[in-house]
Amino acid sequence: MSKSGKILSVIAIIVVLFFGATAIGRTVWNTYWHDVEKADDNTSYENRKKVEDTARAYISSYNADVDIYNTYCNDENENMKSYAESARIRAIQTANSYNDYLQKNSYVWADNMPDDLPSTLSTDIGSDEAE
Repeated sequence: MSKSGKILSVIAIIVVLFFGATAIGRTVWNTYWHDVEKADDNTSYENRKKVEDTARAYISSYNADVDIYNTYCNDENENMKSYAESARIRAIQTANSYNDYLQKNSYVWADNMPDDLPSTLSTDIGSDEAE
C-alpha cells in the first residue's frame, strides 16, 4: 500500500472513531442531521399537507360535537342532555388537542397559515349554561 493510501486509511479510521465513538462527534453528527430533517420538514409539501389535513380533521370533529351539544343541551330528555354533555366534553378535548397541535407545528406555515384555519378553537363551550 502506498504512503498516501495509508494516510487516507488512518484519516478514515479517525473520522469514523470521532463521529462514532466520541460525545462531541455524535453531537456534531446528530445536530447536522437534525438540521437537515428540520429543513426538509419546513419545505416539504407532504408535511404541510399532513399537518393541514390533521388540523381540518380536528376542526370537523370539533364542529360536529359543538353542533350536537347545541342541539341537545336544552332537551327535556335526560339521556339527550347527557349525550349533549358528552359531546361538549369531547369538543373541549378536541379544541385542546387542536390548539396544542397547531402550536407544535406552527413552524410549518412560518407566519403564512391558511386563512380558513382558525389559530385556536374555543374551549368555552356552553359555559354560560353550565350552572
